[in-house]
Amino acid sequence: MRLKMSTSTPKDVVIIGGSLGGLFTGVALKRLNKNLNIRIFERNPTPLLHDQGAGVVAGQEAQAFFRKHDRTKTSLTITSRQRLYLNRNGETIDREDKEQKMTSWDLLYHLLRANFDGVQSEYAEPPQLKANEGSMSYEYGCVVTDVQAPASSPADTIDFSQPVKLTIRKHSGEEEQTNADIVIAADGPSSTMRAKYFPDAKRKYAGYVAWRGTVPEDRVSEFATAVFKEKFTFYHTEGNQILAYLIPGHHGSLQPGKRLVNYVWYCNYEEESPEHVELMTDKDGKRHHVTLPPGGIQDSVWKKQQEHANKVLPPQFAELVQKTEVPFIQAITDAIAPSAVLSSGRVILLGDALANFRPHTAASTSQAAMDAMTLAEAFERVLEGGGLKALTDWEQEVVSYAKDVQRFGVQIGNRSQFGLHPLRG
Repeated sequence: MRLKMSTSTPKDVVIIGGSLGGLFTGVALKRLNKNLNIRIFERNPTPLLHDQGAGVVAGQEAQAFFRKHDRTKTSLTITSRQRLYLNRNGETIDREDKEQKMTSWDLLYHLLRANFDGVQSEYAEPPQLKANEGSMSYEYGCVVTDVQAPASSPADTIDFSQPVKLTIRKHSGEEEQTNADIVIAADGPSSTMRAKYFPDAKRKYAGYVAWRGTVPEDRVSEFATAVFKEKFTFYHTEGNQILAYLIPGHHGSLQPGKRLVNYVWYCNYEEESPEHVELMTDKDGKRHHVTLPPGGIQDSVWKKQQEHANKVLPPQFAELVQKTEVPFIQAITDAIAPSAVLSSGRVILLGDALANFRPHTAASTSQAAMDAMTLAEAFERVLEGGGLKALTDWEQEVVSYAKDVQRFGVQIGNRSQFGLHPLRG
């Protein structure tokens, strides 16, 4: 058990959640060079989170984060130069010149691990630790089961004289108690910390799911490659939307022919209908409610979906579905907390733990990067004596952004799946 003496200056930071949001935050705080002790607790029982083959639109905030903080200097994006909209026959019905940057979840994750705790991989060589960067640890197989913050501080101050107390359940079943000056919840859209403070802010199913998958670029026909290569391509019809773009390939390869074509296919399923229940029940008979991970989809369900693709999708998209070896499913949900700074500044929500965006916004990764960068700036002001106002100013910015993007995501998602998209084919 690790206990700390009471101090007036925060040094011990615990981050709950070791995916992108937690790692963005850990790296940004590390770069303050304030000799912080930063511990990330990740519930997954393995040392590395496993790639789900997910593509990511790298927005301006995510790009800015890596320009500022990635000391491996690894190239991480593929440029999409146009948006294409297809009709059912696979013909282009609209074209928009718009440049966007695309990357992959696994490349971002491994670059962040290299920068945070020096994990070596074929993605990047970890940079050398610099003076005053403090100590970092990434502790897997650790579930935070309880957080007890001290009584509220006087207005406009953050009282660090008493620690926040955490209870951790290890994968072995043992429990550990530890203390922190500040706890940052980056534990995703099903955040236990959000549920603790805002039990009514639960994830709500939006009425449709995203089928996701990737296909190696060199396995895609020339006919299909013509509409996917360095393009962001869409098809809309009633109750269906599918989109695709190129992302880095194995170990982050950006080499043409070695990249992946990533797609997201939104399909409607009424909650708890027989189709929905069958869809979210894996090969072993276990029911899933949010994500059915790679390798878990029943063979009969996937075969039915492939047959459906041939009937309703343009041939280029149907080809991707037919050639996908390991698809997975994400239920689309909504959730948002009303506040980000809790317990008088001792507990903080950010990223998906604060607000779960619909993926149509392509904003979740950028939200996590922006929240982390601006929180680090606010935390530096706290270290310099800025008090609670430094955090509440940050809160006002990120909560306002979260509300706007979350509202926009609901609007465009509902139009796509339950309305009539203006570029439907």
